Amino acid sequence: MSKKITIDPITRLEGHGKIEIFLDEKGNATNAYLQVPELKGFEQFCIGRPVEELPRITPRICGVCPTTHHMAATKAVDAVYNVVPTDTAIKVRRVIYDAFMMEDHLLHFFFLGGPDFVVGPDAPPGERNILGVIGKVGVEIGKKVIDMRRRLRSIITTLSGRVIHPVSGLPGGVSKGITEEQRVEFLQIAKDSVEFAKFTLKVFEDVVLKNKTYVDLIVGDIYKHKTYYMGLVDENNHPDFYDGKVRVVDPDGKEIAKFAPKDYLDHIVERVEPWSYIKFPYLKNVGWKGFVDGKDSGVYRVAPLARLNVADGMSTPLAQVEFEKMFSILGGKPAHNTLAFHWARLIEVMFAAEHLVELLEDKTITSTDIRRLPTDTPKEGVGIVEAPRGTLIHHYKTDEQGMVTGVNLIVATVGNSAAMSMSIAKAAQNLIKNGVVNDGILNMVEMAFRPYDPCLACATHSLPGKMPLMVNVYDKDKNKIKTITRD
Repeated sequence: MSKKITIDPITRLEGHGKIEIFLDEKGNATNAYLQVPELKGFEQFCIGRPVEELPRITPRICGVCPTTHHMAATKAVDAVYNVVPTDTAIKVRRVIYDAFMMEDHLLHFFFLGGPDFVVGPDAPPGERNILGVIGKVGVEIGKKVIDMRRRLRSIITTLSGRVIHPVSGLPGGVSKGITEEQRVEFLQIAKDSVEFAKFTLKVFEDVVLKNKTYVDLIVGDIYKHKTYYMGLVDENNHPDFYDGKVRVVDPDGKEIAKFAPKDYLDHIVERVEPWSYIKFPYLKNVGWKGFVDGKDSGVYRVAPLARLNVADGMSTPLAQVEFEKMFSILGGKPAHNTLAFHWARLIEVMFAAEHLVELLEDKTITSTDIRRLPTDTPKEGVGIVEAPRGTLIHHYKTDEQGMVTGVNLIVATVGNSAAMSMSIAKAAQNLIKNGVVNDGILNMVEMAFRPYDPCLACATHSLPGKMPLMVNVYDKDKNKIKTITRD
């Protein structure tokens, strides 16, 4: 019997990774590792560049969530120049960001994470995708999903210059405001997105919450870890995607830290492991105890469920109703159920939609006062936003001419890297027994990382810019005649 099972590549995520599962003599899983075979080196690309260019350079980290890197970078540059953007500029940035959070969350639910529930974890691999989802919910619903994302992305394109790799962020503001005509158009999109959020939550209720098998998986022990949680909150301890302080709660829900972005190094330490190029941050004041959960372990989690766990409630009414419903069903907060990240993600869709309506109903958002010019000598700054995948940190240092001398990025996915490894190991240990392994079981192991919506394209980068590649060449009769490899 083989002593190792390899899932390579793992599927329905952004980027590249594999899972190595190790078995004992009886065929029981003893441990599993999420390996990321790329080298993160993006910070080095930025050294020697003018700092005001980083909001246009760092979005190249990833084509899936460039808006979040653009926003974190823009905020970091604000801090470098010690300039506070105008109220209108902040509102415009928030409009862009709410639209982005919604369309990205919808992408994950319907295209990446949702197939595990909508189609089913044991469905054939060829059906566990968006086409399988459309087959279950209907073609018309599939069209609505695509159309809603397209309309939300049109807001980002109009205000950011490009939906992929935005260019609108400037120190102290934005390069483009909102006209009255655009405000009216975007407001209708926002109102429609509220209705679509209601529909999506109804899909989740009908497909998942009314299915005892799925509910048992969510509340059961296979996908559960008692960890610390981290997320941005406003002055009322409500989630805030764009700004606020970073709040950390322990596994019992008690606040143990609440700090400004500039103080993140007082609370977070990064470490490495020899079997992966991804880093493993932990809470400095708790310490690293290994890949274990509990109060003694400094492992923390970020992303939708973590944000709701650190919050005292939601700042919009419909999201608050869903917030209360989720924690009631899960038995209170904090909820440690990893699969509930999917549920929390849809509550955030509702929150972002409602907040977008609030922003666009305010006619002052069309003011032309969209930038405050910086006057201070550049030095050092930290920008933090909540990416779809969790708390994202950009930290820049410059010389007096504003040329970058140092960059540190704690990408959102990295905040969950230790927890993802723990989740995969626990799932494998619970699911693989006596050598019984099939595609459905291996997919359920992969289900342990999908709730985190990892973006390994963000978290890691190959320094030479190359990936291993194998190309098989076949003749007209489908006989393989040649294999070309690049290591």
